[in-house]
Amino acid sequence: MSDAALLTLEWNLPAGVRAAFTTRSGGVSVTPWDSLNLGVHVGDTPGAVAVNRERLRALLALPVEPSWLAQVHGIAVADLDVQASAVPITADAAIASERGRVCTIMVADCLPVLFASRDGARIGAAHAGWRGLAAGVLEHTVGALGVPGGELVAWLGPAISRLHFEVGDEVRAAFVGGDAGAAACFEPNARGRWQADLVGLARRRLAALGIADVSGGEWCTFTDRERFFSHRRDGRGGRMAALIWKT
Repeated sequence: MSDAALLTLEWNLPAGVRAAFTTRSGGVSVTPWDSLNLGVHVGDTPGAVAVNRERLRALLALPVEPSWLAQVHGIAVADLDVQASAVPITADAAIASERGRVCTIMVADCLPVLFASRDGARIGAAHAGWRGLAAGVLEHTVGALGVPGGELVAWLGPAISRLHFEVGDEVRAAFVGGDAGAAACFEPNARGRWQADLVGLARRRLAALGIADVSGGEWCTFTDRERFFSHRRDGRGGRMAALIWKT
């Protein structure tokens, strides 16, 4: 398994903290999950997913198996210091302070957001699709971390871009109702619907939390077929992962 399986992260992490984001390359899954699919819930062969996960753990020299969550587009936050389990926890975010915990989010258009406190004591990861983002998954994650926003750094991973993310009035209303300025993240299209800027919406939420040190957010999963899975583009397909852990 080569480094092509990982996206290069330009993010100044605190000492003792590591992070990674997988691409679709370097695994054993066949079409349409080719090749490094890490999701067991998308119809891929369980054996292939197991091999892919084993390869990822070896490539990153992870201390333990990542904590694979059962994600439901909600706002629940798993505290891996007390909830670490071989059975997937139903949640859309995870936090930890101890070594031997790997906070992990799977995506294929939704936005993964990784967090670390500046002193490296606390880490977290959140799954920010539009539903979770509007409902407050970032706010709940930061609240669970218990660290002031100014003491946190964040990284935004690959997600579907505004050009390809068409939504209806109900999605716009879910954001603009509580933040009039969020209207700038929606552009009307010729079909009477809206092109939504998921990354821009997340940045507004992070700024409101006092988090100014935000990296990433420049990749489009829909556009970059070679590196990324995209549910909107392909329908059936695999899942990538964003991971953060302490060494």
